[in-house]
Amino acid sequence: MVDHYVSNARAAARARRREAVEVASFVRRLDWLLLGSVAAVVGYGLWAIAGITHHDVAGDQGYYLTRQAVYIFIGVVCLVLAVLVDPELYRTRWRWIFGATSFLIAIVLLTGPIRGSKRWLDLGFFRFQPSEFGKVLFVLALAGFLAERSRRLHDIRTTLTTLGLASVPVFLVFLQPDFGSALVYCAAVFAVLFVAGTPWTHIAALAAGVAALAVLVLGVLPAAGLPILKQYQQQRLTSFLNPDQDPGGTTYNITQSKNAIGAGELRGRGVDNATQTTLNFLPEHHTDFVFASLAEERGFFGASILLMLYLLVVWRGLRIVTIARDPFSAIVAGGLVFALLFQIFVNIGMTMGIAPITGIPLPFVSVGGSSMIANLIAVGILLSIHVRARGQRR
Repeated sequence: MVDHYVSNARAAARARRREAVEVASFVRRLDWLLLGSVAAVVGYGLWAIAGITHHDVAGDQGYYLTRQAVYIFIGVVCLVLAVLVDPELYRTRWRWIFGATSFLIAIVLLTGPIRGSKRWLDLGFFRFQPSEFGKVLFVLALAGFLAERSRRLHDIRTTLTTLGLASVPVFLVFLQPDFGSALVYCAAVFAVLFVAGTPWTHIAALAAGVAALAVLVLGVLPAAGLPILKQYQQQRLTSFLNPDQDPGGTTYNITQSKNAIGAGELRGRGVDNATQTTLNFLPEHHTDFVFASLAEERGFFGASILLMLYLLVVWRGLRIVTIARDPFSAIVAGGLVFALLFQIFVNIGMTMGIAPITGIPLPFVSVGGSSMIANLIAVGILLSIHVRARGQRR
């Protein structure tokens, strides 16, 4: 009897040692450079928000800072959970993911408008934007579809079916109206098709179709009295092409944004002297135009630090595409990284006048729970792909 108990104790001890070794191995296989660079971006963004919103709420200088910190905490928890989930689970359930994504975005259209648009679901204790989470789920669903048809990628029907699936959530997001998020979804479609190995002829034809559609929507249909975009959306696009047409009206935002960036010069004006931000000349300075506010307060050097951190994140993300263990994981990584890069480029570009104003938030920096949590989940998925890839090599 004693020997029996001793043998059981030894077996239990060996099992605990094996579990400890497995956990240690799992942790070592994480891409710590990606994780560290994301943590640096989030921390830098939190520091930036503390200064940018310092004068926004009278009597509560840390109002937005506290909210952002709560969003980050929730996002970190979701990141950890995403790391623990094997991407294979998403591949086998891509139909459910696609259906749930489309359903959540469609439900938004049935709710009452918030701030003039139908983009949020209000649960009372939490209000979130399904289209932000859809940017991640959308990539997972399309990647699952393309991975299933990896042997038929040269068939035009595969490309057309992919576009048909993608058009459902894109159209629903466009109806909210959320033109910026719709553009991110379209960028993700190009990325997943490219990484999957879709023939160049298909991608070129798709690009030509998009260009023709843009001409139709922006020029032909409005001239015929059949506008597709809302008036303010058309004004944003036309003001991008002619930024000096109405400095006090349609181009006011971009004019003030450029003034803020220029005023920051090399070292910035500091929190108290950044008049474009503190006196509210620059609208939405903690969301859409947060980069302009950062440039005004911290100058060229402060803005350059953020850009270098973004570059590090994108580089590590692209590296994960190259080492992914299977086509599905590679497609997911490519879609997520390109969608992130697209959002960074468009947001920063619109503050400088080199991209139209679309309302896309700056990842990991703009105040907003849905965007922050969704982006951290995307990082968790990338880390999960990295861990499994290195585990397979071993």
